[in-house]
Amino acid sequence: MKRKATKSIQVKRRIYYVLIGVVSAFLLFFVGSFFVIGQSAKTKCEEAQMRYKGDCVESLMQVLKDEKNGFRERNSAIWALGQYGDSRALPVLRKFYTGNIPDREPLDKGISQYELKKAINLASGGINIGAFIWRGSF
Repeated sequence: MKRKATKSIQVKRRIYYVLIGVVSAFLLFFVGSFFVIGQSAKTKCEEAQMRYKGDCVESLMQVLKDEKNGFRERNSAIWALGQYGDSRALPVLRKFYTGNIPDREPLDKGISQYELKKAINLASGGINIGAFIWRGSF
């Protein structure tokens, strides 16, 4: 009887340790993803600031407004503006937003209405869980 109880305890411990390992790996991946997103937004900001005056948001807005830039670059600026979630970007984002979101939208063929919708939501105070982690670290 004592042997069965000992084996049961050992099995429970193994399950507990595996569960802790899985949860830890998930949390590490989750938090790590946010830092990667933050680093990517920061890189887009730095690239914009090398070409345009102003802080990150101002420079990224200039990337979006400059028709000499390709659509992929302008769509990346929209994404980064959404990540920063600054309400100063709303007038510029809304200027380009038509509300007509196609099923498939190549990022190099036009301004992405889907990305604009997400960016407008985030700049309007929408929740961006990952930004709480990376905004404080950069």
